Amino acid sequence: MTNDESKADSPDEAALNEHYGVTDLGDEILAALEAAGKDVDALTRDDIASFDEFHIRGREATREVADLAAVEAHSRVLDIGCGIGGPARTLASEFGCDVVGIDIVEEYCRAATLFTDRVGLTDEVRFQRGNALDLPFEDETFDVVWFEHALLNIEATGAAVEEAGRVCRPGGTLALYEICAGPRGEPVFPVPWASDASLSYLDPPERLREIVLDRGFDEIAWRDVTEPSLEWFRNVVESMRSRPADAPPPLGLNLLLGAETPVKAANVVRNLEEDRINVVQGVYERMS
Repeated sequence: MTNDESKADSPDEAALNEHYGVTDLGDEILAALEAAGKDVDALTRDDIASFDEFHIRGREATREVADLAAVEAHSRVLDIGCGIGGPARTLASEFGCDVVGIDIVEEYCRAATLFTDRVGLTDEVRFQRGNALDLPFEDETFDVVWFEHALLNIEATGAAVEEAGRVCRPGGTLALYEICAGPRGEPVFPVPWASDASLSYLDPPERLREIVLDRGFDEIAWRDVTEPSLEWFRNVVESMRSRPADAPPPLGLNLLLGAETPVKAANVVRNLEEDRINVVQGVYERMS
């Protein structure tokens, strides 16, 4: 099957929920925060910054993409593959946006809603379970449609981009921050987005650009951010290795990735070093 086949060819929803859907994720994270001395009844965005943006370079990258896309205050944003809601909260809190986040993983949506309520952004950000290939919104509803490390789990890339275009207003913005296939072989697994190749759908960068351009968008900006991504993940791995064995669990990506966090992080570093994956940012305007 190719990435341009029909919506019915998307990976099985149950498989993605099994891969990502830690039972009672929100409560588990709250317990970890409380054990670390945080006041879980008065959380701030800084209290959860170390794990709430489940993508390379975290909040820094979200700000970077928002600046690249010139996201304006009061924009209505759709965050597709929102995870536990970190990017949506950043866009609302720092850029003044009204954000709707959707994710196919039900447990992520629950956790996203919980933490958004805890940091006081309920009026600006809402979440619901949804499929990127069949968005539950009317045509031309959003000013900005946002993908951060979401297309990598979607086989039918073309269908997802087409749906994004359908709900984006003419002249609106498509913002991408994605992991792509590198030129030097398949990724080494497991990685954060997939335990094996069955859930990993990476397009080469130029193919991703072609898909977007073929579906009614003009390119405004495109850049390769593989090098800073590698530097960031090397630091993540080094911090894990240097952590004392008797230290309490960190408030990091381990809260989302579990016991396999070290091996998954190390594999990302290897994949970046060996040019098996690349990381890109892109901004596009929907043509009228």
